Amino acid sequence: MDTKQRFVLNREEIAKRHVYYFFKRVCDLLLSLVGIILLSPFFLIISVAVKLNDGGPVFYRQERVGLNGRYFKIFKFRSMHIDADKRLAELKAQNEVDGPMFKMKHDPRVTRVGRFLRKTSLDELPQLFNVLLGNMSLVGPRPPLPSEVLEYTEYDKQRLWVIPGITGLWQATVRNSVGFHEMVELDLKYIQKASLWFDFIILLKTVKVVFKPNDAY
Repeated sequence: MDTKQRFVLNREEIAKRHVYYFFKRVCDLLLSLVGIILLSPFFLIISVAVKLNDGGPVFYRQERVGLNGRYFKIFKFRSMHIDADKRLAELKAQNEVDGPMFKMKHDPRVTRVGRFLRKTSLDELPQLFNVLLGNMSLVGPRPPLPSEVLEYTEYDKQRLWVIPGITGLWQATVRNSVGFHEMVELDLKYIQKASLWFDFIILLKTVKVVFKPNDAY
């Protein structure tokens, strides 16, 4: 990807996409509700697997930053050991991506079951409840941690102008094969081109990733 490409967005124009946002919300509600119902057997199987792995909690709640910098709690299947957050500081020097985002391919905090869940993105399924609550969408930029946003430039903060998503252009394509700045460019490209059709294409790509994982870890 050309890292020199820059997307300077018009915030007023983005906020005025009322028709798109209305139908996007309708689709989010319907598809997330149907998804929760149809995927309930997988929720049960994954819950049992996570519990049997180490006896810890099945779900993990973490504070993230959403639309216009608002904080909310994200839901995920727990893929890391219980003390993972406390061990982050000691691993910071081994970060494998540039910028404020932390990624480590062989992160020792990830459980055996968690590696499979992350590779297939199945750990993200509980975020369907975030979609129902309205603090996330099916498609949108990855919701960052508050600590990451503290290091954002004004340019990076453009990705906070829309509701974050379970999946997005970055997640469904290159994922961890690129760094933070490339991820921002992909998110801004998505925001600039956003449409129901583009969302649909990204969802299809995401389904493909579940069966043929990309560089997720």
